[in-house]
Amino acid sequence: MQFNTLKWELEDRILVLRLNRPENLNAFTVEMANELVEAFARASEDDTVGAVIVTGEGRAFCAGMELTTEGNAFGLDETQSPGLADMRGELGPLSRRDAVRDDGGRVTLAIFACKKPVIAAINGPAVGIGATMTLAMDVRMASEKARMGFVFGKLGIVPEACSSWFLPRLVGPQQALEWVLSAEIFDAEEGRCGGLFRSVHAPDSLLDEARALAGKFINNRSPVAVALARQMMWRNAAQPHPIEAHRIDSLAMFYTSMADGKEGVAAFLEKRDPVFTGKASQMPSFYPWQDDQ
Repeated sequence: MQFNTLKWELEDRILVLRLNRPENLNAFTVEMANELVEAFARASEDDTVGAVIVTGEGRAFCAGMELTTEGNAFGLDETQSPGLADMRGELGPLSRRDAVRDDGGRVTLAIFACKKPVIAAINGPAVGIGATMTLAMDVRMASEKARMGFVFGKLGIVPEACSSWFLPRLVGPQQALEWVLSAEIFDAEEGRCGGLFRSVHAPDSLLDEARALAGKFINNRSPVAVALARQMMWRNAAQPHPIEAHRIDSLAMFYTSMADGKEGVAAFLEKRDPVFTGKASQMPSFYPWQDDQ
């Protein structure tokens, strides 16, 4: 894949997406947002991709929004006066509302919709959108050199990229509010203790550890079952009653039991590795069960 702000590196079904503006500490731009949305849409449908790792080129993960651009620093159209009604309905990639939409939110929604497991390998500073884009990823692993901050308060703005939905779910409201309202930068160990980072690693071993974890997610696993499980965990946890999860669980069990499930049971009984043939690009008919608007 050819991108201007990303590197696409695929090996053994593990895709490493590198944010690739190292001379600017991988600062986020509208172009990077567009390329990340495209990259996750492609990875989701590409059956040669089993899992995605996101990391930064050079010494930073992402230093936040590129603030040196002319006009509105966040790429927003200041001639408009939108209200909540303007944000209702279809919010597709070509919507006229893009001029008032938060680009970080477009990225996290693309990650949320992805059918592949996503791991953040946070190799250095990750602030602003560099922090919030990781919240829609399934696991965050950090280098000892990682620094993270929800620094929006220092700029007189608010947390974006759907982070008010993701962050309290990951770390609880109290920790989320402390990090957001203080707007302070914290180190990798504080992120681990606060429940945001799964683990902290020596810089030289971070990517290898992320690859090893990605391998556990996809090796000898049904791509269809993995895709369904990922979406079920994220979406069903936000349902108002467990009966909604029961409905989806039932459909997912029904269809997987007739497909890769047969091979999985046979392999278990025959004490051999399974050979799954399902493809994430060919999901059961009930998927997706919830539209992303």
